[in-house]
Amino acid sequence: MSSSITIILDKCTGCTLCIKKCPFGAIHMASKKAVIDMAKCTLCGACVEPCKFQAIELNKEAGEKKDLSSYKDVWIFCEQKKGVIQSISFELLGEGKKLAKKLGVKLCAVILGHDIESKIEELSSRGADKIYLVDHQALKSYQDDPYTEVLTKLAREYKPEVILCGATTIGRSLVSRVAVKIDAGLTADCTGLDIDEKERLLLQTRPAFGGNIMATIITPNHRPQMATVRHKVMKEAEIHKGHKAEVIRKTYPESVLKTRTTLLDIVEEIEETVNLAELRDDKGACKGDKRRGRGFARYG
Repeated sequence: MSSSITIILDKCTGCTLCIKKCPFGAIHMASKKAVIDMAKCTLCGACVEPCKFQAIELNKEAGEKKDLSSYKDVWIFCEQKKGVIQSISFELLGEGKKLAKKLGVKLCAVILGHDIESKIEELSSRGADKIYLVDHQALKSYQDDPYTEVLTKLAREYKPEVILCGATTIGRSLVSRVAVKIDAGLTADCTGLDIDEKERLLLQTRPAFGGNIMATIITPNHRPQMATVRHKVMKEAEIHKGHKAEVIRKTYPESVLKTRTTLLDIVEEIEETVNLAELRDDKGACKGDKRRGRGFARYG
């Protein structure tokens, strides 16, 4: 099923009102009749009402309803740099545990990288019930293409109900691409998460209108429900040394791991800087003047 828009030529008088109302410049005149450029048209319908002669017909048809019953589990994408799991991942594991409990499903950690077998125990101790691990040289450092393809394939195969990721440079770049590929709903920069237990909906709260109000967003018709979460707004998961997670190791052919860019090297910045995000405690207070270096990736 698909949507369509049509100009009824017998009714069109060439008044150009539709041209003035189209926000995308998708309408022009030819032989004194309106013509719609479908390459530009978004089917928003802004041109329909202004037409006094009812010469524009918009048909919006609902597509097939997605079967949501097969989606389960809460996934946390655990970001790593140089083999070190970033603290935002532990924050998400802590929050994800609460969400998984309300949904009655498992909390799963997803980690991509190279020589990362040693991270299984660390993620297990942070409460992960299941760990999806993909280890390959091509995944040692983050690159858009292979990370997107791998996470997309994992999501399509195992169908998580929720995917959470840090609102970091890597997280924002990755999950937006994945969301498009798997036709999922995505809310960026959340500061609060909860579950509507009756409808099994992820309640995604984030600042809106310049931070003046807080909006709660839901994606009832798509799965997984995806969100990026801001750093240092949630408490890290507690460490339980005896906890053991089920580990699912996946491998993919070289065609999945190929990339259009080449990572030449990662150059550490010489000057000392302060990572303000890491200096905040759980209550948002400054913990002290710890100095760290920053890294830059150079691509060719």
